[in-house]
Amino acid sequence: MSASAEYLQSCRETVDKLSTSQLPAIEAAADIIAERVAAGGIIFTFGTGHSHELAEEVAYRAGGVVPVSPILEPSLTGSTEVGKSEFLERLEGFAPHILDYHNVRKQDVLIIISNSGRNGVPVEMAVEAHRRGIPVIALTSLAYSRQVSSRAASGQKLYELADVVIDNCAPHGDAVVKLPGVPQPVGPLSTVGGAAAMHALMVGVAERLVGKMDPVPVFWSGNLDGVTEKNYEMMGPYRARIRFW
Repeated sequence: MSASAEYLQSCRETVDKLSTSQLPAIEAAADIIAERVAAGGIIFTFGTGHSHELAEEVAYRAGGVVPVSPILEPSLTGSTEVGKSEFLERLEGFAPHILDYHNVRKQDVLIIISNSGRNGVPVEMAVEAHRRGIPVIALTSLAYSRQVSSRAASGQKLYELADVVIDNCAPHGDAVVKLPGVPQPVGPLSTVGGAAAMHALMVGVAERLVGKMDPVPVFWSGNLDGVTEKNYEMMGPYRARIRFW
């Protein structure tokens, strides 16, 4: 088997693990989120480094739930200076200001994505959200997080602080394919498992909103003919609170 084939096989196995082991957590998280959305709340998503990609993945997306507001703090995402984000995601005292700036309220819900779950800002975001009465859903690798120490001043890790924890089923160190003469494995799995989990979660939220909201706030693909006005209409009630738009 080639290295590429081995990686794709690992991707299939990761999604299989999600479906067999994480469905109860995904369903529990969908219950919390749908309740908040039906009552007028917003789904805020947050991740540092590469995890910000998953925070953005479910925002303004074809077939996605409308009231999703990704918190994309430029200094933490690595979109332009990935080295800087690696330093700043360990910074204490940042999280309260981020939540204030994005106007995250008690009626909202926060999804925090962090593969290792060990760095200061994601951990502090969970602590601060709970202090404000905001429920926290964590998407993390339990295999990874349980084998590393916390970098947060509290000594805690993300999975220890969340109301619901969804395991992305990625391994310790993330990458899985070993090549001869290369000490570091290649082929990370956290994005594959994380994206599958996030979309499964949003599908579950949409399912629970049937009968509670009319219309159910879901986007059409922007590249279909004749849907632009429909999407803008869907966005209307949420425009004042979602900075992504």
